[in-house]
Amino acid sequence: MTSVSINTVLDDMVDAARRAGELTLDYFNRRETLEIGVKGPGDFVSEADEQSETLIRQHLLSRYPDWSLSGEEFPPVEGIDLTYRFLVDPIDGTTNFLSGLDYTITIALRQGDRTVCGLVYNPVTNEMFTAVAGGGAYLNGRQLRMRDDPDVAQMVVGTGLPTPNLSLHPGAYSRLDAIRAPIGAVRVVGSAANSCAYVACGRLTGYFEQTGFTDTAAGILLVQEAGGVVTDWWGRGPEHYERSGILIVANSSTHAYLLQHLRKVAQPAA
Repeated sequence: MTSVSINTVLDDMVDAARRAGELTLDYFNRRETLEIGVKGPGDFVSEADEQSETLIRQHLLSRYPDWSLSGEEFPPVEGIDLTYRFLVDPIDGTTNFLSGLDYTITIALRQGDRTVCGLVYNPVTNEMFTAVAGGGAYLNGRQLRMRDDPDVAQMVVGTGLPTPNLSLHPGAYSRLDAIRAPIGAVRVVGSAANSCAYVACGRLTGYFEQTGFTDTAAGILLVQEAGGVVTDWWGRGPEHYERSGILIVANSSTHAYLLQHLRKVAQPAA
């Protein structure tokens, strides 16, 4: 950074996320009255999504007007300084949101091809996960350090299970079948960002899915800063998983287990 520190930017991101949390919680508490449009099969968009992203955009770009921003609901903003780009998912887990389940707001800052800081905020539980590259991962100010347990029976793995008419359906259930025994449990959290955050704080020992990088950029940094491992399903690095969205985030033992079993049933992405 030149004129500001990463921690200062993260503070502004946290402020934006908390403001968006207040806004979305108001919608959440009266969600049955929302006007809901269909963005795609199984992927709903609501007024709350759009208002949340608008608030975050205005808040961050008023402070960093030369920077760029990409979000889920609107076309990207291309700033004068293309080095820095915010990635924003204003409600990750929209179906959860509409069903009265936990959802998250996630914001990451990219400097070139690396994520330098990020957050995952759950307004329902008031849990703020934050991370700075090289500076650790935190939950409401408490530093996170992942524990590793090689006992397969103690592994708790998160994933997503698409409905049959989604393009990601082929192979999803065969992958689930390949990893589900003899691990302790499989959980569907319903938010990719929250799933990564749960790995970072130890509620899940691992998570795998194919999803958008905007959803997971901050969560990936959380896991890495908490001591976890991040690759695609074939053990490859960010040059692959950032493009494809095919992801494993896990402690080292769960990562090794998932890598061993997923690579048997999935064809490598280019």
